[in-house]
Amino acid sequence: MDLTLHSALTQVIALEDDSQIGEARRTATKLAQQAGFDDNDCGRVALVATELASNILKHARHGELHLRALPALGGLELIAVDRGPGFDLHDCLPDGFSTRGTQGIGLGALLRQSQVFDVYADERGAVVLVRLFAGRAPVADWRLGVSQHSLHHDPACGDAWQVTRKGNQLSALVIDGLGHGIEAEKAARAGCQAFNHTPFAVPALLFDDMHQAMNGTRGGAVAVAQYDGDSGHLRFTGIGNIGACLVSAEKSRGMASHPGIVGAQFRRAQPFDFGGAGGQLLILFSDGLQSRWNLLDYPGLVHRHPAVIAAVLHRDFCRGRDDVTVLVIALEAPDV
Repeated sequence: MDLTLHSALTQVIALEDDSQIGEARRTATKLAQQAGFDDNDCGRVALVATELASNILKHARHGELHLRALPALGGLELIAVDRGPGFDLHDCLPDGFSTRGTQGIGLGALLRQSQVFDVYADERGAVVLVRLFAGRAPVADWRLGVSQHSLHHDPACGDAWQVTRKGNQLSALVIDGLGHGIEAEKAARAGCQAFNHTPFAVPALLFDDMHQAMNGTRGGAVAVAQYDGDSGHLRFTGIGNIGACLVSAEKSRGMASHPGIVGAQFRRAQPFDFGGAGGQLLILFSDGLQSRWNLLDYPGLVHRHPAVIAAVLHRDFCRGRDDVTVLVIALEAPDV
């Protein structure tokens, strides 16, 4: 199935006291209504948002609820993020188990209501993912996750991303417009529009198109990863300071970018080829995220849903002084 996901900011609901549970429920329900969910499905969304928010306040005392519509998939994503004490997932999922003397129905209820459910918890905190789709039929989830936030929650964001899938081919883009705010956003959007026309073009031509489109703006750093699912081959091209790596359960491979600014000046875009990328994680991130992290420092995280991985990295490594984007994609291994 051919799909394209376009850049969109993650909505964040801060959870510091019980009064914010209602805000989380109302915001999630509104997103569901905008996505075309019927009353029954909106009720599921309201229940899940309430449970996620309540669990954070009961067990971690404070945290955040991250919300994202998935328009190309017809769904909605809710992620609870906290820095509270960790918990054992196998103990907490069965109904009747509680660490706080409550009825112990939280995680079990979330699992029953959701079509996609995943969680990661350790001594640094917990991240709980729920994806819901209209109707209760099983869905083919796209193992992709993104966490995108503007500086100080500004409506304008200088980061942008896009992912296009066509058959077994995938092309992913991350742009970081220089600076932040509306002018940086204009630069990033111009690059996205050019990318959208020919996402699978030869990198030199694709970057020339984006360079022309971004000329006259502030320009920015740009990275494109093109993956062939038939061969397991990945081609990466980067200009500027977009971080990129391929991660497996055993190792992490960094992918280098060339210096320059797309829209201003750079030498010819030179791609790098990586074989055997199938079955690994592709992670692209703007410089709003610290670069000195290692996913293997989080036991088992590499096997979790990419949306959980993106949320963990944002929680623990966001610099807090720039727009930030973390894009994580599970690359399908080629059929043998």
